[in-house]
Amino acid sequence: MTKPQRESAAGALPPTGAGLIRYFDEDTQGVKLSPKAVVIGVVVFGVLFILLHTLA
Repeated sequence: MTKPQRESAAGALPPTGAGLIRYFDEDTQGVKLSPKAVVIGVVVFGVLFILLHTLA
C-alpha cells in the first residue's frame, strides 16, 4: 500500500488559486463603515420608521 499524501498548509486549493479572487486583499475606494455603525444606523432607522408609522 502507498502512503497517504499530506495536504499542503494552504489546504486543497491549487497553488495558483485557479483564478479565484480573494476579495479582502483588494483595497477599494469608497465609504468605510464599521459593523457597529451599520447596526446603530439600522436601529435608528427602525425607531424612526415605527414613530412615523404610529404618529401618522
